[in-house]
Amino acid sequence: MAQTFLKKKHIKFFERCLQILPSRYCSLDNNRMTVGFFGISGLDMLDSLDVLENDKENIINWIYSLQLLPDDIDSNIHQCGFRGSTTLGNPFKAEEARKHPIPLDSGHIANTYTALLSLIILGNDLSGVDKRSVTTGLRYLQQEDGSFCCVPEGSENNTRLVFCCVPEGSENDMRFVYCACCISYILDDWRGVNKDKAVQFIKNSMSYEGGIGQGPGTEAHGGSTFCAIAALVLMDKLYEAFNEKEIKRLKQWCISRQQTGFQGRPNKPVDTCYSFWVGATLKLLDMFELTDKGFNRGYMLETQNSITGGFAKWPDHTPDALHAYFGVCGMSLVGEEGIQPMHPALNVSQRAADHLENIHKLWQSKS
Repeated sequence: MAQTFLKKKHIKFFERCLQILPSRYCSLDNNRMTVGFFGISGLDMLDSLDVLENDKENIINWIYSLQLLPDDIDSNIHQCGFRGSTTLGNPFKAEEARKHPIPLDSGHIANTYTALLSLIILGNDLSGVDKRSVTTGLRYLQQEDGSFCCVPEGSENNTRLVFCCVPEGSENDMRFVYCACCISYILDDWRGVNKDKAVQFIKNSMSYEGGIGQGPGTEAHGGSTFCAIAALVLMDKLYEAFNEKEIKRLKQWCISRQQTGFQGRPNKPVDTCYSFWVGATLKLLDMFELTDKGFNRGYMLETQNSITGGFAKWPDHTPDALHAYFGVCGMSLVGEEGIQPMHPALNVSQRAADHLENIHKLWQSKS
């Protein structure tokens, strides 16, 4: 196994992710935006966005084409956000899609999050984002318990039956709480999130172990723990949500997930992506320096593919876009040379986060 970080191989891997993918990815076509984010942000983390220079404007235009805009009477305002792809046959131009909406069309909270981050990474100023409809759409996704669905439920009114992507609604859990908080933070507008309810949902989801599950009564998990802690950090509510004893238990649960790399739950094998999920959580808790970076780096390099580039979840397995991206993020956290530092709460490079901060300052100067 190569014990050297193969940066050039990984750059080629993410380039391929944005150009052509193996047939096994076809089931992810409706989430093409998120797969695209892994490629775009992966190249950014590798400080190699220059390879996209000739395609940058085309990619930005494609992302904006996925934005579902409100019609002239706001009848679909609850469905607004960004789609994952044009699977439903939407016109490439968002304004044309506004005039001729497709009944089964809807934004998706995770793809809205990855679309906004991708635009920021590519240096866009977000001026094409309909902030009002996105934040209004978030309000329709939040549930009474404080959690969020990924798409809105179908609803019946006096004029017509409105169907969305999933007429009966969708699962609601910690992943989408995180996405909602990221979207609100990016747009510098929290009117789409009831923070008190979101914080209470997170508090109710802490397990007896000290970690956090996807919802109340569920098993603690590295991914949901990250989503919860990052959401609280973005809301500036971390130390309001949990007391000193709970924070101590949370830190202990997270630090205990390191074996060589990190596992997502007790008694599970280590997995490349948890070097980010748990590692970034420890970073947000000011505990990452207590990890064994050498063991962590060594495991991640065991999952690196020396031929195609990319990272797999386990050694001697095929790399994929998700694990390749989070492998690079994990390597960033351990300070690997040639990789940009991260803004761990947003899951993006610090360079991109600095660009977002400049956008916020511009908005605030005009308000």
